[in-house]
Amino acid sequence: MRDLKIPGQRHPEKAHKPDQAQPKKPDWIRVKAPTSQGYKETRDILKTNKLVTVCEEAGCPNVGECWSAGHATMMIMGDICTRGCSFCNIATGKPKSLDVFEPGRVAHAVATLGLKHVVITSVDRDDLEDGGAEHFCQTIRAIRHRAPGTTIEILTPDFLKCPAEALEKVVEAQPDVFNHNLETVPGLYPSVRPGARYFHSLRLLQRVKELDPRMFTKSGIMVGLGEDMQGVKQVMDDMRAADVDFLTIGQYLQPTPKHHKVDRFVTPDEFKTYEASAYGKGFLMVSATPLTRSSYHAGSDFARLRAARLEKLGHN
Repeated sequence: MRDLKIPGQRHPEKAHKPDQAQPKKPDWIRVKAPTSQGYKETRDILKTNKLVTVCEEAGCPNVGECWSAGHATMMIMGDICTRGCSFCNIATGKPKSLDVFEPGRVAHAVATLGLKHVVITSVDRDDLEDGGAEHFCQTIRAIRHRAPGTTIEILTPDFLKCPAEALEKVVEAQPDVFNHNLETVPGLYPSVRPGARYFHSLRLLQRVKELDPRMFTKSGIMVGLGEDMQGVKQVMDDMRAADVDFLTIGQYLQPTPKHHKVDRFVTPDEFKTYEASAYGKGFLMVSATPLTRSSYHAGSDFARLRAARLEKLGHN
């Protein structure tokens, strides 16, 4: 049986690759180890409900801060992904069958934690005909039933091998925010996201807005993978052409020596430049800092996003 705590068994598709040197992190990247009571309480609630979080599986540097505040990003459909992206620390392989009771457990945890805003993401499930779309829908419905006051943000796979009805089904379930990350510039897809297609992901985001123009859309990229500023700004333009509302940009951090190397650490001043440029291109909301991740401060950012749309409509 595989032990997913062992890197070689967690990422068998990377085992043959040469080690990539992991550079020392600059001061602005370092975070303290989590020790608070709030962190422990959140961890215990998640364990009791047998839930997987992307916070742990992807090795998020903000886990201490978020869990201390009672926030967590639930990862549904298991902890094994059918893809092997070079940046990602989630285990790769053949997933188990879907757990029909998982949506209910997620909803129970959301209610127990008293979340005002929750982020639901998943592994890629290319083994399923609908990519897990119906499981997303069931989870959204369960949360609406158990915690009707909670706003719901989903961070979905690309549904690359699925019929168009898969995406339509998820949009019909009415999440408050639909997030799908482009992750990087198109030229780096072959080495960073080999199982994905840049323009398919871009089209998916555009299609969400066509299906429901009122739904907030969100996408994010990492920097420090080898891209340049011009490439990042082109991605911004592509996202705005797809009417994406919310952009996140964060520093890529290398999970293990077998993962894609860190090309460089982008300075806080460069992130401020990206933020100013993105707002200038028309995004309603931008989060661009070294430690920004898709669901970092998602609740407070959603409130700001909604306020920004109302303000924009008021000026028309």
